[in-house]
Amino acid sequence: MTQLLHIDSSILGGNSVSRQLTAQIVASWRAAHPATQVSYLDLAVDTPSHLSAESLGFRLPAGAAELSAEQQRENAISEALVTQFLASDVVVIGAPLYNFAIPTQLKAWIDRVAQVGRTFSYTDKGPVGLAGGKTVIVASARGGVYSTSDAGNAMEHQESYLKTIFGFFGVTDVRFVRAEGLAMGEAAKAAALAAAAADIAIQTQVAANQPQATLAA
Repeated sequence: MTQLLHIDSSILGGNSVSRQLTAQIVASWRAAHPATQVSYLDLAVDTPSHLSAESLGFRLPAGAAELSAEQQRENAISEALVTQFLASDVVVIGAPLYNFAIPTQLKAWIDRVAQVGRTFSYTDKGPVGLAGGKTVIVASARGGVYSTSDAGNAMEHQESYLKTIFGFFGVTDVRFVRAEGLAMGEAAKAAALAAAAADIAIQTQVAANQPQATLAA
């Protein structure tokens, strides 16, 4: 049975395009893979705290002092999140572009699952990802258009960051369903949503035959 983790991070609730897209992606994936079991995280509602001295001790090294009560609480959150991520075969992430980057809520989640010995390790030849074999599908929502110019690509730290961090974790199948130009008028928004819907249908159809195929964004 395929385990799918559905994550939303937009603060816009029912007005969120990224939430609309993740719902479509999950529905389309489940139609192609009926046995899929879905778990859900709404990071705008249930946000892990940002990294602090209390939340850095994911696991105690041998001989270390015991964690404080607060550190134990934070460690339990981190353990639950990384265990859920590692148990997932498919991760669908809603990632709107806020001020040229991802929401801080999503970054807080990433900081909790970026754990040495769980999702990556360091070797004498450099870092090695430990969370490979997954498919990550990102619903990317943008008010402007960034994908069609060098200047736009240089300004966005949303898709580029997510591709880098999941690659660091060892995930080679990272796909993007993109809707951009959403703030550039109703016609542009409608065209962006139609293109994203078509992309979802194509990717899910291919996934039915090649679940781990790497597709172009």
